[in-house]
Amino acid sequence: MPHLENMVLCRESQVSTLQSLFGERHHFSFPSIFIYGHTASGKTYVTQTLLKTLELPHVFVNCVECFTLRLLLEQILNKLNHLSSSEDGCSTQITCDTLNDFVRLFKQVTKAKNLKDQTVYIVLDKAEYLRDMEVNVLPGFLRLQELCDRNVTVIFLSEIIWEKFRPSTGCFEPFVLYFPDYSIGNLQKILSHDHPPEYSADFYAAYINILLGVFYTVCRDLKELSHLAVLNFPKYCEPVVKGEASERDTRKLWRNIEPHLKKAMQTVYLREISSSQWEKLQKDDADPGQMEGLSTYTHVELPYYSKFILIAAYLASYNPARTDKRFFLKHHGKIKKTNFLKKHEKITSLVTLQLLTLVGHDDQLDGPKYKCTVSLDFIRAIARTVNFDIIKYLYDFL
Repeated sequence: MPHLENMVLCRESQVSTLQSLFGERHHFSFPSIFIYGHTASGKTYVTQTLLKTLELPHVFVNCVECFTLRLLLEQILNKLNHLSSSEDGCSTQITCDTLNDFVRLFKQVTKAKNLKDQTVYIVLDKAEYLRDMEVNVLPGFLRLQELCDRNVTVIFLSEIIWEKFRPSTGCFEPFVLYFPDYSIGNLQKILSHDHPPEYSADFYAAYINILLGVFYTVCRDLKELSHLAVLNFPKYCEPVVKGEASERDTRKLWRNIEPHLKKAMQTVYLREISSSQWEKLQKDDADPGQMEGLSTYTHVELPYYSKFILIAAYLASYNPARTDKRFFLKHHGKIKKTNFLKKHEKITSLVTLQLLTLVGHDDQLDGPKYKCTVSLDFIRAIARTVNFDIIKYLYDFL
């Protein structure tokens, strides 16, 4: 299907496999399909695109939103009930509490919607959350086709492997399909596909090549890279727009964009800034205080005490241990406030944001050790938000 090939890039093998499993609308499909792979590997997009393009009856449910069994079952039934419904607004909401009720109601709805003789697909995204529900939920969905005596296929989308799902008591085994990470060549092809119409495909492909050269080692998330590509492209085009360079003047374009991409490296995965704010920061006449530490905006989403943890980690990472008394002993009354830190706050959130990194070995008897990885400009921006003059406590500035 040429149209589908243009919509779904670099997933030809997976698309071909799914098309073979789906078959014709009236064919019995595999009872359950388990699709897994890392985030942004195309699982959800490929599945949705394929079902919509082939016009197959399906319902799509996110298990994060449906965090209880009742919410999950009711959303599936109500979405199924609205398939091919007239827009008269008189359809009633279905209530369902148990898996037994779900089987009974599912048979009723598919019969009422004339779906008895064609495959209905139920897609459960973020399926790993099913493991937190009742023990009969996962086995029930795996053999729903048998329980309902209907032509239904349940598709599980997950970021973890099937072995982490399989109950110890055993269950019906689904068809397992793996979506590998995109290679750098795949990312280049996908990101270059939708280039702005006012610029040539080669010009945009050269920009994507530069972008991947900078970010690929630290970020391989297609969604994040797409965000970065859109965010930084106006700056890349700036010399062309001003008439200072042509589209083929790659070296000049690189020199113009390089410092901005390096600054953006500090903010990968931190999405507290909007595109308009980013463009404002990139202007030559931007306020120096704003430009000092591109990541000044990141304090918006950091919890109050996490800022102090980060500041303390920075001081511990870059000050010699012998200077602790010199800086903090006579000001003991002020820093005593750190006793109010909540015991349940985990420093691991800062590790997830890549603001701290684990150093040493996990089996150290005296506990894990972390190092602060943010820049001086970054930590000064954080410290300003809590009225802490960090320069006074840094040994290098004595």
